[in-house]
Amino acid sequence: MQKRTPLETSQLMSRAEELIAAASNRYRITVQVANRAKRRRYEDFENLEESTMKPVMRAIVEMSDELTQPEIIGD
Repeated sequence: MQKRTPLETSQLMSRAEELIAAASNRYRITVQVANRAKRRRYEDFENLEESTMKPVMRAIVEMSDELTQPEIIGD
């Protein structure tokens, strides 16, 4: 049985495009997404949580939310 993600592919692609458009350097934003996804993957592994969303997808969603809603950024 295939798992369903709470986010459609078209929505994910549009969020990724927003991130790339807002970034001054495409390579740098790609590396930032990869690093965040890697961090989340290890955090999920340590907590033994099974997420419905893959780490890269979650990183894109989080970073695009931070871009559109700067008040949610913690530090």
